Amino acid sequence: MSAADLENLKIAESVPNLRSEIAAARNAGLKVALVPTMGAMHEGHLSLIRAAREQSDYVVVSIFVNPTQFGPHEDFDQYPRPFQSDIAACTDAGVDLVFRPDVETIYPADDETVVNLQRLSTILEGAHRPGHFQGVTTVVLKLLNIVAPDVAYFGAKDYQQQLIIRRMCRDLYLPVEIVTCPTVREPDGLALSSRNEYLSHQERETALSLSRCLRFTRDLISGGESRLDYVRQEMVAQIEKTPGVELDYATVADAESLEEPDRRSGPLVALIAARVGTTRLIDNMLID
Repeated sequence: MSAADLENLKIAESVPNLRSEIAAARNAGLKVALVPTMGAMHEGHLSLIRAAREQSDYVVVSIFVNPTQFGPHEDFDQYPRPFQSDIAACTDAGVDLVFRPDVETIYPADDETVVNLQRLSTILEGAHRPGHFQGVTTVVLKLLNIVAPDVAYFGAKDYQQQLIIRRMCRDLYLPVEIVTCPTVREPDGLALSSRNEYLSHQERETALSLSRCLRFTRDLISGGESRLDYVRQEMVAQIEKTPGVELDYATVADAESLEEPDRRSGPLVALIAARVGTTRLIDNMLID
């Protein structure tokens, strides 16, 4: 029996309803995949769903704009929530089940438990968005416990996030495989993000400086430059050439620990975060 033998796309809004559907898939011997999202589907999300569809039998997509990962002055209220178009996209992509909980389902009034990584959650994005990764790890652990998938899919664009989730699953012995799929970009190099829709035409052109800086960094290191402090200085200088970009950080780090070595000793990742207009964007590129 395959997922096609079960009914078409279903929507569950409660944990008992979701678990009932998952139980039917399990009883049919199907491999269950989870793609956690905050909705506002774009090609990046769809690439995760397609990977899950190809590698698993039963695909669950969660759509939940998680309030605990937004800071007090961030865009939680303005974050796009086009649920009907998201459902249409999930249907076209062959999703079996959409989990759409409300805030009270994920965070009951007497909820007390949070999940926090001591080091990885406090550097780079964690330093600029205090509490952000605590919100991410807490909601992801809840979703993994609710769905109990065999495998879960995340995007490489949120590089630090997927690294933290991998570490959390390892440290807590969660029986789930974490798959990280490549960043999806526009033809001009801009990494896809739900927040790109906030950008004006001019701001979008300005935002291309992030991916240009990452390519410059990759080429500099691939060309033999091993002085990573010098590389970081050059990254900042590259960004500062573009008016309208307010840089949070631009760095090269160890691809597994995110520590910032003086010299290259293994795979690296170049990471950048900046504000273009009122929109904060992140991007990264592996250097192996």
